[in-house]
Amino acid sequence: MTKYKALAVSTGYWRPGENYREKIVEGVRGKIRDGDFIAISEKAIATATGNIVDESVVKASLNARLIVRYWMRVAWGHLLGRLCHFRGKLLQRLREYPLETGSRHKQVALQHFGLLQALMFGSEGGIDGSNLAYSYVSLPLKDAHVAAKEIRRQIWLRLRKKVFVLIVDTDKTYSFWNFHFTPRPRPVKDIHSFGGFIAYVTGRMFRLRRRATPIAVSGCSMSVEEALEVAEIANRARGYGAGRTVWEMAERFNVDVDDVSWEMLETVRHKPIVIVRGKR
Repeated sequence: MTKYKALAVSTGYWRPGENYREKIVEGVRGKIRDGDFIAISEKAIATATGNIVDESVVKASLNARLIVRYWMRVAWGHLLGRLCHFRGKLLQRLREYPLETGSRHKQVALQHFGLLQALMFGSEGGIDGSNLAYSYVSLPLKDAHVAAKEIRRQIWLRLRKKVFVLIVDTDKTYSFWNFHFTPRPRPVKDIHSFGGFIAYVTGRMFRLRRRATPIAVSGCSMSVEEALEVAEIANRARGYGAGRTVWEMAERFNVDVDDVSWEMLETVRHKPIVIVRGKR
C-alpha cells in the first residue's frame, strides 16, 4: 500500500490571462523531486485561460426558467435534496433558488451540456461559479491532457525534474467496488461519465465512496484507483479558497453573489497546486 504526503502551494489568485505555466514552475521550484505528483486545479487553469462565461449577458429560455422554478425549488428543494442527504441550510437555499440569475445559469448549462446536466443542482457538466468574480463561471477543459503534458514539459525544461502531472476537479467520482462513475464529462480513462443528475443522485443517495475527479494524467500510467487517491489527497490539501459554493463565497465577503470582485478574491489565499509524494 502506498502512503502519501501532500504540500499545497500558494501562488496567489490566477485571473484570466495569467501565465499559469510560469506560476506553476515558480511555485514548485525548490520543492519538488523526481517522481512527485503535481496536482493542478482544473478551475484555476480554466480561469487563467479565459475558459469562462459571463452569465450576466445570457438570455434565459423558457425551459431554463421552468427548471429553476419547479425542478430546482421543488424537486431539489424538497425531494432530491433529501434523497442526497443535504442539510437544512442547503435545502433552504435550493427552495429559494434565485429565479433570474439561476435561469441564466441553467441556460448556460443547457447550451453547453444538455438537459441531464442542467438538471443537476450545481456543477452542471463541470460548470463552476465559486472562486470567480461577478457573474462569471468556468467551463471544464476540453484539452486537459494537452495542458497536463505541457506543464510537465515546462517543469522538465526549466527545473530538470521528472514529475507526473494531474489535473483535478473537485466534482466527485463515485465508486462501487471497482466501478467508478461521475456525472461530469471527460474524466480520465476507466472513470465512466454518464447520466448527469441521475449519476449524482445515485452516488449520494447510496452514500457511495466519493473522491475528487482526475481529468488528465501526464508522465505515467496510473491505475484509476491510484489516480483517484492522489486527486482526493490533493483536493483535501488545497482547501476551498473563498468558499465551496457561490453562496459561501458571497457570505465570506458579505456581498451578493454577483458582487464578488476580482480584488476580493485576491485577498484570499489560493492553492491551485498540490505536490503529492508517495512513500512506500
